[in-house]
Amino acid sequence: MSEPNHTVLYDGGCPLCSREIAHYRRIAGAAAPIDWVDIAPLAADPAAYGVSRLEALRVFHVIDPAGQPHKGARGFLALWAILPRYRWLARGCRALRLEPVLDWAYRHFAGWHFAKRCREGVCGTGGA
Repeated sequence: MSEPNHTVLYDGGCPLCSREIAHYRRIAGAAAPIDWVDIAPLAADPAAYGVSRLEALRVFHVIDPAGQPHKGARGFLALWAILPRYRWLARGCRALRLEPVLDWAYRHFAGWHFAKRCREGVCGTGGA
């Protein structure tokens, strides 16, 4: 029986997000089995992971194999911790206790980015 995977919820309708996820997917390859879930299509249901559609579009989420969600910068740290070539970065950020600072910066950027996409009419909430 195989080990459960991490699950990454990402907005495939966001060009910046899609480029970043494509980069991570190339690095992950088969070495880091990850389920990549594009939540941009209205048919996608992040509620299956305990996350509302609006929250999943606003903030990056990684769900660990135990079902625990990691949001924002903490989500990136959870992802980096299992990616070849990024593990050192996750360890360094945690060792230096940078999680709160990174999360603060990420949330400010994500809030601005989400609002910008909504002003452009492409935030994809589908009335959420």
